[in-house]
Parts: sequence; structure tokens; C-alpha cells
Amino acid sequence: MFKRVYNVFRGFIGLFVSGMERRNPEALLEIEKENLRKQIAQYNQGLAEHAGLCERLMSQVKKLESDENELRAKTGANLRAGNKESAGQFALRLQTVSTQLKENRSQLESAEKTYQELVRAREVSVRAAQDKIEALKFNLSDLKIKNATAELNEMAAGMVQQIGGAGDTLGRLSEMVEEDRQRAAGRARVAKDSLDTGGFALKEAEQKALADQALADFAAKEGIALDHDASAAPAHGAPQPTKTMGLENQ
Repeated sequence: MFKRVYNVFRGFIGLFVSGMERRNPEALLEIEKENLRKQIAQYNQGLAEHAGLCERLMSQVKKLESDENELRAKTGANLRAGNKESAGQFALRLQTVSTQLKENRSQLESAEKTYQELVRAREVSVRAAQDKIEALKFNLSDLKIKNATAELNEMAAGMVQQIGGAGDTLGRLSEMVEEDRQRAAGRARVAKDSLDTGGFALKEAEQKALADQALADFAAKEGIALDHDASAAPAHGAPQPTKTMGLENQ
């Protein structure tokens, strides 16, 4: 029972983590890049240790080569001098050094070969990881572009649907505006027909009579003779009426 509950709990955790990774692919990519840097650092550390081994073997080989040359020289010198016992001891040591030198050379060759293979494997692995990271970065950028394009298309489709759905509302609004406009035009026509045009004509005639009377009073005071038809336009070629001032009769 506990195992089943544990498996269910692990499943929920896995779904949650997968959802987080899917929602944050850039963060996941940065984590993988950091992991790659750590792995390369650890690999380089192991590679450095192996390179140190190669250096130690090279030092041992050089030392054994020097010892071999020295023992060979001593063995020959003692043999030529007739010191067979000393020559035999040097010869025995020379065999031991030669055997060790052969083994160290073999180990050095193997270590150098392994080192070169490790370096090549690191370069291939790092290059493959970098290529994969670059491909993921491109895919993420392409994904963003496609998501943005899809969102814009969805927005455009939604706007078209909203505008199409608003046709009934716009139609009702247009009808209401047209009804109000016609109603306003009818009110204006009724108001125009209700005007008392006869009253306007009487008012105009009254104002004209008052103006003529005022003009006659002014002319009488000033001693100017007025023609009762002065308001009419003079005929073409007809002589203009003359003005007579009261002082001219004196």
C-alpha cells in the first residue's frame, strides 16, 4: 500500500516538474548549459590527473634511460679493467633497469594514447553538446515566433468573429439613429409650417410705414422736399429729383 502511494506521489511530482519544464524551456536550457560546464570542468580535472601520470612516467623513463647509460658504461669499464665481480654486479643492475625502462616506456605509450583519446572524446562530446544547445536555442526562438504568430492569428480571428457578431447590434443602432433623424426632420417641418407668415408680413409693412414717417418728419424739419415715389427706383434716363432747401427761397 505504501509503495503504491509512493508511486502515485512520484507520479504527481513528475507531472508537476514536467509542466514546469514545459512552461520554462529557457530556464531548463540554462540549467543544462550550466551542467555541461560542470561536467567539462570535472572531465578536465580527470584529464589533468591523467596528464600528470604521463608526466611522471616521462620523468621515470628519462631517469631510467640515464641510469641505463650509466650502468652500461660502468659495466663495460669494469669488464675492460678485469673487475669481473664488479662488472657482474653492474650488469645485473643494468638488466633490472632495462626491464623497468621497457615497462615504463610501454606504460608511457599507453598513457599518452589514452590521453589523446580522452582529449578527442572531450572535444567530440563538447562539440555535440554545443551543437545540440544551439539547435535547441534556434528551436526555442522558432517556437516563440510561431506562438506569437498563432496568438496574432487567434486574435484576428476573434476580432472578425466579434465584428460579425456585432452586426445585429450595429443594425439596431443604425435603425434607431435613422428613426431619430426622421423624427427630428418631422419636428422641424411641423415647426416651419406653424410659423405665422402673415404676421411677419404685417410686421414688415408696419416697420416700413414707421420708417417712411420718420423720413418725412426729418425732411420737413430740414426743409427738404420729398417725392412720395422716392422709394421706387428711378427709370433709366429719367432726371433725378432735386432737393430744395429752405434757405434757397430767401
